[in-house]
Amino acid sequence: MYLVIGATAHFGRQAVEELVATGAPVRALTRTPERAGLPAEAEVVRADLTKPETLPAALTDVEAAILVLQYGMDVAPLLDAAIRAGVQRLVFLTSGAVVPDAEQQPDVIAQYHRDVERAIEASGIEWTFLRLLFPAINSLAFAMQLQGGDVIRAPYADAAFSAVHERDVAEVAVRILTEGGHAGRTYDLTGPESLTQTQQVSILGSALERPLTIEDLDPQPVLEQMSQFMDPEFVAALFGLMAQTVGKPAPVNGVVEQITGHPARTYAQWAADHRADFEG
Repeated sequence: MYLVIGATAHFGRQAVEELVATGAPVRALTRTPERAGLPAEAEVVRADLTKPETLPAALTDVEAAILVLQYGMDVAPLLDAAIRAGVQRLVFLTSGAVVPDAEQQPDVIAQYHRDVERAIEASGIEWTFLRLLFPAINSLAFAMQLQGGDVIRAPYADAAFSAVHERDVAEVAVRILTEGGHAGRTYDLTGPESLTQTQQVSILGSALERPLTIEDLDPQPVLEQMSQFMDPEFVAALFGLMAQTVGKPAPVNGVVEQITGHPARTYAQWAADHRADFEG
């Protein structure tokens, strides 16, 4: 049995769908099965990482699991339950902000994810880490703005990302989960090209057949506004990561093709796949 933890989150849902497509037995862990909307072929179970007593049943007969965590979540109860259940492999979707081999990470996002990585490493369970930085699905944040016009207002218009399609992430995770052979490996996942936010908005406009433009905002007022309803340290770290990418091409690699056998999907493909999300 393969388990997806965080099955209704971004990447988790796609991983469930990919596992179902392979015909593999898949169990999806969620706090709200009644609202999951997952494929009927998946066994959807109610469990909560903050309630350790709900975990043993979800982990029964699980050989390997994909782990998608909400930022700040304590992973210790899950690892304890996974060890007791005899889980053999974990594929963890972690952050590309992590600095390899650094004892002290540069920001809270990187520190949290590296702490989780260390806990998994210490568990004795075979592991593979997939590090993502600015996945393409982050662009869904533009959808609300586009209900009111063709201008997207955002800081760091010249920040460059090699945005990876969530379907590619899921395919990589499922290949590793079901085939094995990647124990102790860490992979940085990227899309096939480095694009600034300005270029992404132009591509998105082509997909939507709308003359979209981007207005580059002063980051400080936006940071202050977002910090009123989000963790201020998290927001500061996110803005710091974006600032570091301004004027510098984002790294691009061939990991997606190496593991899946096909080239990574382009941002244009992502925009076409999500057209309905921006038109709803």
